[in-house]
Amino acid sequence: MSVANIHPTAIVAEGAAIAASATIGPYATVGAQVVLGEGVQVGAHAVLDGITHLAEGVQILPFASVGLPPQDLKYKGEPTRVEIGPRTIVREHATVHRGSVGGEGLTRIGADCLIMCVAHVGHDCVLEDRVILANNVMLGGHVYIGDTVFVGGGTAVHQSVRIGRQAVIGGMSGVERDVIPFGSCMGNRARLIGLNLLGLKRRGFGREAINALRAAYRGLFLGRGTFDARVALVAQDHGNQPQVAEILAFIEASSRRGLMRAGRQTHESEAEAA
Repeated sequence: MSVANIHPTAIVAEGAAIAASATIGPYATVGAQVVLGEGVQVGAHAVLDGITHLAEGVQILPFASVGLPPQDLKYKGEPTRVEIGPRTIVREHATVHRGSVGGEGLTRIGADCLIMCVAHVGHDCVLEDRVILANNVMLGGHVYIGDTVFVGGGTAVHQSVRIGRQAVIGGMSGVERDVIPFGSCMGNRARLIGLNLLGLKRRGFGREAINALRAAYRGLFLGRGTFDARVALVAQDHGNQPQVAEILAFIEASSRRGLMRAGRQTHESEAEAA
């Protein structure tokens, strides 16, 4: 560890493993079980504690806290963890709590994520790569978010909710149920309003894939009959298309919160995207 990269006012506990190229700013606090990879930047007054591993290039900005105990009254100091993947940025005043014994004991954030100011990642959450949480987003414990999801500012996500990859959540939403991959939802309480069509186009999904997803969405959420019957029909008609198969697998997977269904804005959203 290079003393030149650590501000003299920072408090670094004996035992912390800090790469030579990592930097620690003024008045930051780094606990004894923290591991900082190459190029990690820790801003002024940030707090890193517990068994916390930051991969190369992670940035922790001023006053953020990572690895503090979970907000779980059952937690009694067990050795749970936080892992943050390469190049992820945790902005000012954001909080990332370590796992609990009621979960897997791990809070994990993937690579190239952006956790904006004052966002909260609760215990045992899993965020895959390229997830963006805008300002003041609140994730309850045990939330799962797939890759390349955007969550708008001020949104609250209930504990144990799953959000499938490439979904988009509108700002100021209250998300109580699982959101399908590629879905778009908003509102208090949030309801599906269609697909994340803009995101799909920006990320290079072709016309064939988008058309199949739109047909599947209409069949699942705007069709007639029971939901199970609609799932079976979509599987029959479009189940060979990879993204549709992903949605069907998401629906069939175990869920503690249940699946979010479409709201009244769906018809308008789909019409505008046509």
